Amino acid sequence: MGRHAEEFGSSLDPSMVHGWDGLDRLGGFADMDEFWRWFRNGDGASCFRHLEPYPGAIETLTRLAGAGYEIVVITHKFDWAVADTFAWLSDVGMPSREVHIIEQKHRVDCDVYLDDSPFVLPQLVAHHPDALVCRFVRGWNEPVSGAVDVVDWPAFEQTVMNRSHAPGGRPFSIR
Repeated sequence: MGRHAEEFGSSLDPSMVHGWDGLDRLGGFADMDEFWRWFRNGDGASCFRHLEPYPGAIETLTRLAGAGYEIVVITHKFDWAVADTFAWLSDVGMPSREVHIIEQKHRVDCDVYLDDSPFVLPQLVAHHPDALVCRFVRGWNEPVSGAVDVVDWPAFEQTVMNRSHAPGGRPFSIR
């Protein structure tokens, strides 16, 4: 949103996003194709290279990694954004040794998932009934039966810690 502010003088905020594909209207673009052309930035680095992490994300994941949890990134990106995604993960200090860039996130097995996609969450719940599936509550998603709602990074950390400290609990992979 910083690049949009620089180029268009806007003051957009993530809380203004209320639909999965509504960024074109919010950003003043004719349609999503025009938005993605701008986002891609021609031959330069795409916006995926310059996004700010959500406040508290890296700190929370770093604490969990330090406590013995295996942090694994599962994301879906356009082919043109893969290199920028890897660079971004390095730049922000993501405490992960494993990254999957895949459309069907449910194909990667794990103990815990955190996602905000209204399309991915039901698939995770359906394919991994024994996993802890957390829905990061955002304006563009709705509650999903079988998923645990978390509203911020401290709530996610507490949910993970509560599960691993339950009887028989153990550190596990967070994806």
